[in-house]
Parts: sequence; structure tokens; C-alpha cells
Amino acid sequence: MFTAYAEALQYLYENLPVFQRIGAAAYNKDLGNTFRLMEALGNPQHKFKSVHVAGTNGKGSTSHMLAAVLQSSGYRTGLYTSPHLKSFTERIRIDGVEIQQQFVVDFVNRIQPVIEAIKPSFFEITVAMAFDYFVQQKVDVAVIEVGMGGRLDSTNVITPEVSVITNIGWDHKEFLGDTLELIAAEKAGIIKQGVPVVVSERQPHSEQVFREVAKQNQAPLFFASDEYTAIREGEEGSIRFTLLKNGKQLLENLCLPLQGVYQQKNILGVMKSLEVLQEQGWRITPESTVHGLSNTVAQTGLKGRWQKLADQPLTICDTGHNVDGIREIVAQLNAQRFDNLHMVIGMVKDKDISAVLQLLPKDANYYFCQANLPRALDADTLARQARANGLKGEVIPDVNEAIRKAQLKARAEDMIFIGGSTFVVAEIEQL
Repeated sequence: MFTAYAEALQYLYENLPVFQRIGAAAYNKDLGNTFRLMEALGNPQHKFKSVHVAGTNGKGSTSHMLAAVLQSSGYRTGLYTSPHLKSFTERIRIDGVEIQQQFVVDFVNRIQPVIEAIKPSFFEITVAMAFDYFVQQKVDVAVIEVGMGGRLDSTNVITPEVSVITNIGWDHKEFLGDTLELIAAEKAGIIKQGVPVVVSERQPHSEQVFREVAKQNQAPLFFASDEYTAIREGEEGSIRFTLLKNGKQLLENLCLPLQGVYQQKNILGVMKSLEVLQEQGWRITPESTVHGLSNTVAQTGLKGRWQKLADQPLTICDTGHNVDGIREIVAQLNAQRFDNLHMVIGMVKDKDISAVLQLLPKDANYYFCQANLPRALDADTLARQARANGLKGEVIPDVNEAIRKAQLKARAEDMIFIGGSTFVVAEIEQL
């Protein structure tokens, strides 16, 4: 019997395989454990309304924006996302407030015999905990972010109001498939019988996959980029969006706290998903939409998406880590004004990073580091591979030491970027 939050959390970390820490050994390729957990909890997945969000990039930002708008519309809104950056409780929120530590303790005590019997993964338990919490706290709706893929993801036991797929790109090839079509098919696994599905971005390699799966499930399919357009204007720190639907202005001067260029794509899926919900009878007004989108960070606590940490030198962190995510980051770096660029970079060792390294700017000063977890790629190894791709810099394994070195070397007119891995961003002391 656990009495303290720290004890209960330590039990979960020490006894359950954690994908973020150890990688493949923690991945279960079926939903058997999840269904057994749900059965033990009285099948909470059937007792709350939900929105399900999958995709290679942008699913976290999309989930937070949707939750913020639903919250601004007066609904008691749950939000489940992963991984966390600073605290485990970030994963499970209601109206932006993180799950109570006492609930975590009580849940672990209640479910411990089941844990011992079926040996689920850490992710499977967090999903079960989230769903149980949302039912007990009587949410009106919960936005549920897929962990990986979709078809076999532990979250894929819900039947949502709308399924959202942001985009398809290269990530987790060893689990999801070695072609974009195969990866798309795994993401399409969240499409349910008769449930509308919104795809944020029409992409040639995935379009036909989504059409076929939607047809099989008689699910209305919408490509948001066919209807919605987002125009991004302004300079760093004061970016505003104008949203058009079928060429006609819908919203103007929308100030998003999420400043990344890539939000131009994510917001299209958000807007179409909100439209689908409205048609189902959810009370979502233009005013609540603007309020939610404008206050996403304040209302949901989202961190690490093109987040500004300092002005002089301009210091930005971003959790983007796969090829498409890094491509978007580099495009935004190229649009910035600075004298010299300093890049604090760390990566994980169970991914092919060669394509990412080829994208990174050759004229930056690099500080190679590693997050404090088993999956982290050794900083010396990263530096060797980076040098083979024309990137020059020094090895400073500790993330915050590397940041401090970059701050010492950078002048006020320079720029510091911190990223390469979610886990590097998670260790930033000032985040």
C-alpha cells in the first residue's frame, strides 16, 4: 500500500517498461493488456465523449488547441497527452489542471493486483489512469492524443466524436512500417465505424490509404487543407493568423501563443474538427474559438513548441525530432534574423539520425549533449556523426551545461536553439 505520490510513481517507473526511457522493449503490439485494464476498471472508455488525435507531427499542438477551445466553450474538458516534459501529472489534465497526486496514489493502490497479474507497460497504465480519472471527474469531453501509430495504440479503445489525423511522415519505422503508406495505414487505425475523420493535410502518399479505410468504415472523410487556409503574418513574438474557409475570411488577427510556422498546418485540422463537432450539436462559437486558440498555452500548459525562453540572445526550444519536424524547424530558423546561430542538440540512439543531420544548418555553432536516460545517444557518438555531415561544435554531455556554454559564447544579436529530442527539451532548467 503506497501512501506517498513519489512512492507510487517510483513503483510504476521501476516495475513497468517505459518506452520513452528504454525504447522497443516497452512496446506492446496488441491491445490485450489495455482491454484487460479497462475491464478491471469497469470499461471507462465507454463512459465519456472524446476526440482522438493521431499523426506523425503536430498531434500534441492540435490536441492542446482543441482542448482549449472546448474548455473556452464551457465544457469540462479532459486532455491526455504524452510524453510529459517536467512532471508525470502533465499527461492528464482537466480544464488545464493536472491530475491530483493523491488520485495517482489511490489508483496505483487500487490497480496494483491487476498490474502484478498482467504486467502492462507504463503507457498502458497511464491511459487506463487517464480514462478512469476522466470518468470519475465527470468530464463533458476529453481530447486524447495517440502515443504512437494508432491501430495498436493503447488509446485506440475509444469511439470518439471525431477522429483527427494531422499528417504522415517518417518516424518509428521499426514499429509502424518502412513506407509512408504503411505508416499511414497504422495511423488510419483510429478511424471508427461511422465516425467522421478529419485529416489536417492532404498528402499524396497517404490520401488513398485514408480514403480506403474511411470507405471501409463508412466514416465521413474531410481533408481540412481543401477548405481552410491560414495566412501567417508578422515578426517573431507577434505572429498573427488570418483564417479563410473556401477563400472567404473567417477569422483575422488571431494571435496564437504557438508561434511555430508549422502551426499553419495544424490549425487547419483544428478548425475543421471544430466545425464537425458544431454540426453534431456541440456549442462552439467564433468567440470561444478565438478565446481558446489565443489562450492555448495559458489554458492547457503546453510547452516546448517553438517556445521562447529569452530575448537577448533570442533563445528558442522545440521538441521536433523527426525528419519532417526538423525540416519545419530549419525553415523557421532560416526566416529568423540573427548574427550567429548556436544549436544545443541531443538525440536518441534507436533512430536513424542521418537524414536529420543532413538537414541541420552547416554554419551554426553546435553543442552536442545527451538527455539523462538510457535511450539517449551518447554525445560523443552524436558529434562524430554530425561532423561526418559537416556540422562543427563541441561535446558537452549535460544539457544545461551545454546551454550555459552557448549562452556564454552567444552575443545579444545571436540566436540559441535547443532541441533535437523531446528529452533534451524536458531537461531545460528554465522551461
